[in-house]
Amino acid sequence: MIRVGITGQNGFVGSHLYNTLGLYPEQYERIAFEGFYFQDNAQLDQFVSQCDVIVHLAAMNRHEDQQMIYNTNIALTDSLIASLKRTESKAHVLISSSSQEEKDNLYGKSKKIARENLVQWANEVGGKVTGMIIPNVFGAFGKPFYNSFVATFCHQLTHGETPTVANDGEVNLIYVQELVEAIISEIKEGVSKPELVIPHTITKKVTEVLALLEDYKEKYFDRGEMPALNTAFEVNLFNTYRSFIDHKSFFPVKFTQHTDPRGAFVEVIRLGIGGQVSFSTTVPGITRGNHYHTRKIERFAVIKGKALIQLRKIDSEEVLNFELDGTEPAYVDMPIWYTHNIKNTGDEELYTIFWINELYNPEDADTYFVEV
Repeated sequence: MIRVGITGQNGFVGSHLYNTLGLYPEQYERIAFEGFYFQDNAQLDQFVSQCDVIVHLAAMNRHEDQQMIYNTNIALTDSLIASLKRTESKAHVLISSSSQEEKDNLYGKSKKIARENLVQWANEVGGKVTGMIIPNVFGAFGKPFYNSFVATFCHQLTHGETPTVANDGEVNLIYVQELVEAIISEIKEGVSKPELVIPHTITKKVTEVLALLEDYKEKYFDRGEMPALNTAFEVNLFNTYRSFIDHKSFFPVKFTQHTDPRGAFVEVIRLGIGGQVSFSTTVPGITRGNHYHTRKIERFAVIKGKALIQLRKIDSEEVLNFELDGTEPAYVDMPIWYTHNIKNTGDEELYTIFWINELYNPEDADTYFVEV
């Protein structure tokens, strides 16, 4: 069992890393961290002394005062180093730096100096430090106007705003879950690497990314279609886009019914991609699901009976409740990292159609059971 603590645990990358480590409780114990520990030596020392591995992600990315960014990032790392010295810690420390290290800005300089200061500590005491130089990161639940231009565009396109491109350069990108997998790989290896360049996984022009996101808005957000997703990057970008939708107000989405004397016809889903379609019946009072996915795209379509669909982001207490009735067929799509279920709340059998974007593989099911 490896005891892992993450400074910046509640941040963009930190929350993804924390939640992913939680998928493997037999391998990792997560040591909780709160931001105020940096102002409380006793709390910080208690945290550090419990950790076999510390992933130091806490940092300031943006501020109107560049000097504030510089001072903050160095001060946070110096506080951690002081605690490592006080506690005589033997923890393997992984610090996130940036591909902006060599650029002429105070953010990049602060990240480089912070990394070098940790390396100096390790050299002095025989400790282990891995300095991860990371490209631009995008992914679900990023903070718009702060973490990345992708987060900003996704927020704008799901909230009635129009993105603009100031500089259309090529950007080296890595999906947050790909970065998390790289970090976990370094944790497992346990080897000191003072200057480790994390490779990007895709290079795109800003306008290319925006064009894809605009396509997702037109097809998915406006019309309910699943767009063509031809690469892993496009699946990751689409899941990132979906995470910025206000699910509470967006779902359930009612289908268009075409009726005539013969009955009714409803188109359930229009696909630019493949996947698997299933049909289920559920007797009154029974609940299905109570699980979540980290990559899969899934649609629940109620076509007969009454149902309650519930969603809850796994690190949140807020439960979203959606009541659906087959007399007005509707659907709810399952966001990644949201545990979900469906319950028959009526007096007759519930008929539901399920679509998911990939075929079920029991050896890589991407299905984790947690009660909503």
